[in-house]
Amino acid sequence: MTTPDDDRFSPNAATRAKAALKRDPWDLPDVSGLVVGVLGGTGDQGRGLAYRLGRAGQKVIIGSRAAERAQTAAGELGLGIEGEENAVCARRSDVVIVAVPWEGHAKTLQALREELAGKLVIDCVNPLGFDKKGAYALKPEEGSAAEQAAALLPGSRVTAAFHHLSAVLLQDPDTEQIDTDVMVLGESRADTDLVQALAARIPGMRGVFAGRLRNAHQVESLVANLISVNRRYKAHAGLRVTDV
Repeated sequence: MTTPDDDRFSPNAATRAKAALKRDPWDLPDVSGLVVGVLGGTGDQGRGLAYRLGRAGQKVIIGSRAAERAQTAAGELGLGIEGEENAVCARRSDVVIVAVPWEGHAKTLQALREELAGKLVIDCVNPLGFDKKGAYALKPEEGSAAEQAAALLPGSRVTAAFHHLSAVLLQDPDTEQIDTDVMVLGESRADTDLVQALAARIPGMRGVFAGRLRNAHQVESLVANLISVNRRYKAHAGLRVTDV
């Protein structure tokens, strides 16, 4: 039930809504002081994201089921990156990237529900299967990996991003910049702006808002197509959005 004093119907709320629509979409917040945790940071994708963000000057903590494994990976990367057990990584971080294998996605998040409460969570997991014909998309019961994360983490602010990045390029120290766009999805503009700003910390990269979490499935699925492109052309393909 609403009342005439309900904030959604107040003049101030209407003014804020109009201002948000008029705001420059590239006017993004400063995220340089945020601590970024990477769950699955010892795998190729997580390790690559940790390296790129650390190289850009971001404070990064790698998470793993075993603290020793995370610490070893962090030591190899350098750049002030730290390694911790998953729960400690989640507690110490302002923003947490989920880069675990799809097979362990639900179990990992269920175990960290308390530690991830109140955090901005960026899910970059791609539910894929593989057979003789190559990679193909899987569709989780919730609709996508990101929507599964949102269902398992009701106290977190879940977004989706960083799906289409080559782990090879991310980890290559001789690659100075990665020329690609990052599709960013989420329910709150404040949260997607933060993720876009984080992507923009990596030279050559740009975060582009791509809709609500209900649109995450097709973004996650597109990775199967990129794998086919890369195999045929021996490339490390990414995406660019034109006219934006």
